Amino acid sequence: MNSMNLIEVFTEFKEFKSIDRQTMMRVLEDVFRTILKKKYGTDEHCDVIINIDKGDFEIWVNKEIVPDGEVEDPNIEIAYSQAVKIEPDFEVGEDVSEEIKFEDFGRRNILSLRQNLISRILELEKDQLYKVYKDRIGDIITGEVYQVWKKEILILDDDGNELILPKSEQIPSDYFKKGEPVRAVVAKVDMRNSTPVIILSRSAPEFLERLFELEVPEVFDGLITIKKIVRVPGERAKVAVESYDDRIDPVGACVGMKGSRIHGIVRELRNENIDVINYTNNMQLYIQRALSPAKITSVELLEEEERANVYLKNDQVSLAIGKGGFNIKLASRLTGYEIDVYREGAEDVEDVDLEEFADEIDSWIIDELKAIGCDSAKSVLELDVAELIKRTDLEEETIREVFKILESEFE
Repeated sequence: MNSMNLIEVFTEFKEFKSIDRQTMMRVLEDVFRTILKKKYGTDEHCDVIINIDKGDFEIWVNKEIVPDGEVEDPNIEIAYSQAVKIEPDFEVGEDVSEEIKFEDFGRRNILSLRQNLISRILELEKDQLYKVYKDRIGDIITGEVYQVWKKEILILDDDGNELILPKSEQIPSDYFKKGEPVRAVVAKVDMRNSTPVIILSRSAPEFLERLFELEVPEVFDGLITIKKIVRVPGERAKVAVESYDDRIDPVGACVGMKGSRIHGIVRELRNENIDVINYTNNMQLYIQRALSPAKITSVELLEEEERANVYLKNDQVSLAIGKGGFNIKLASRLTGYEIDVYREGAEDVEDVDLEEFADEIDSWIIDELKAIGCDSAKSVLELDVAELIKRTDLEEETIREVFKILESEFE
């Protein structure tokens, strides 16, 4: 009779797989003892025996045998004449145990017990989920897209737990459909209204680091150390790597034969350009490497100001700055130095600064050209129309009009 009731209780909570058996037994015992305190005022004279394997439980009340007519508290005492009916050999002063049946609690107490059990188990489940994911911050996980909203995506892990991937933590070109698998790192875990909220990220540097650990065994084994990662998600990333084993080429190991290792990472990051560079304590060399693929002529360090003046040939300036200025911005973040780029040699006296054409060319077009390192008339004219279309967001008609204005200056 008792076991059938307990099995029904267990059936309701069978989905809570993360709660271990010992914890479940403790919760059940606490819940039963709460009911016993309500019924008897105390539970000190009661024994609660739970068998989770069989779905069975027993509750025994221990009472002291007292002479007939001297029973003061029937909850903890029993008259001698009643005790000998249970066992003829009982004597005054001994204890007798009586089993309490589940239905003896009454319907109201049973409903209260059920609600208490639901509340306690849900609370435990939330605490367990919070602890599990708190320990996994920075780890990569794979889930399935369950719901796509404008500002975030709801993802389910293998156990059906709900995870959130906000739009701000996605790569700009990310596009997911319901049921699609997605990989991300656990960025943070918050408690909101006593409910754990697990936030994922695909734009964090840690996501790129975990991908390298998955794709490059030497990184996973610690033979290659990732010193620092900086990213503009979906556009460009720079990864500084180092190996204490002289036999290992850290850059070559990360890229792989014909790019075999890094190609998988690039695909996962929606074709994000990844520059892997050798870390060094030599700041001048480090800055040169950070500005890859541009070839640097010389570097002047202003250590106190944490600034660096970098000198390059004319055809390398736009490479150093990069599309949208991403290359030089990432190099600055990677090295910790503010980097200024200068053309090598004396300034061409015949050249004209683009700002001089502000009356004829819109300021946003000038800004677009400057963003790729073209800050003078000749630096623009050195490039052809196709190259400018590729590297800027300008239309062909606009570029040709700019060419016409600039060329007229030198006629």
